[in-house]
Amino acid sequence: MFCPSCGTANPDEGKFCAKCGNSLDMSRAAESAPGPRAAGAAGVPLEPGMPFAGTSRTSGKAIASLVCGLVGFVFLGSIAAIILGHMALSEIRKSAGRLVGTGIATTGLVLGYIGIAMIPFVLIIAAIAIPNLLRARIAANEASAVGTLRVINTGALTYSTEFQNGFPSSLDVLGDDPGGSVNCNHAGLVDAALVTSHQKHGYVFRYTPKFPDNSTPPALSPEAQSKGCVSAGALGFEVTADPIQQNTSGTRSFFTDESGVIRYSTEGTATADSPPIRQGRSDLSGRNG
Repeated sequence: MFCPSCGTANPDEGKFCAKCGNSLDMSRAAESAPGPRAAGAAGVPLEPGMPFAGTSRTSGKAIASLVCGLVGFVFLGSIAAIILGHMALSEIRKSAGRLVGTGIATTGLVLGYIGIAMIPFVLIIAAIAIPNLLRARIAANEASAVGTLRVINTGALTYSTEFQNGFPSSLDVLGDDPGGSVNCNHAGLVDAALVTSHQKHGYVFRYTPKFPDNSTPPALSPEAQSKGCVSAGALGFEVTADPIQQNTSGTRSFFTDESGVIRYSTEGTATADSPPIRQGRSDLSGRNG
C-alpha cells in the first residue's frame, strides 16, 4: 500500500512506511472507517484510472538525474543521470500521481545519453591535443633555455670587458646587488630570479668557473682593484642547462662556455664535445643536421 504521508509504495503486510516511518496500521483503519472521502486522500486507495486528489511532489531522483546530466563528465555524471532517470520514471509510474517530474527525468536521461555518446569524441580530441601541448611546452622551454645561455654568455663577456677582471667567478656575480648598486661583485647583468634559484622555465642552470690548472683563483689585478673588485675572476667558464623533468620540461640538455657556442645533448648532460645547435629555427626544433 501507499504511505498516506509521503506516498511511498510499501508491501501490503508492512506496518510502518519504509521511508518516513508513518504507521500503516492507522492508515488501514482509516480506510475501513465509514464516510465519503476523496480518492487519493490520506488512507484512501486509488482505483485504476482514478486521479490522485492529494498534493503531488516532484521526484527527487528526477531532479538528481537532471543535475547529473547537466554536469556531464564530472564524476561520471552522465552515467548517474541515466540510472537516476530510469529509477525516477519507474517510481513516478508506480506512484499513482503522488510523484511528478516525468519531463525532468526524461531531460536528465537525454542529457545523460548525449554525454555518453560524446565520450569517444572527447577521448580522441584529448589523445591528439595533449601530446601536441606537451611538445609545444617542451619546445618553448628549450628555446627559453637557449636564450638564457646566450644572456649568460653576453653578461660574462660584458663583465670581462667592463671590469677587466676576467670572467665571473660565479653566477651570483652577474646578479644584482641587494643594495641596488651595480659593481664588480654584483654586475646586474642577468635576471635576479635566475641567480637566486638557478632555474627558469623548466631548466636548471649550473655555472662553473675555470681557473688555471683547476686551482684557486689568481691574484686580483690592479685594474680590477681600481674597478672595485674584491675577488679575482676566472679565465673561463662553463654553463649547463638540464631539464628539471626529463621528457616533461625538456628533452635536450645544453652547454656553453666562453667561446659562446651552445651545444646540446639528448643523452644526458651536454658537454664541450656535444654537437652545436644550428642558429635560427633549429633552436626550437632542436636537431643538428
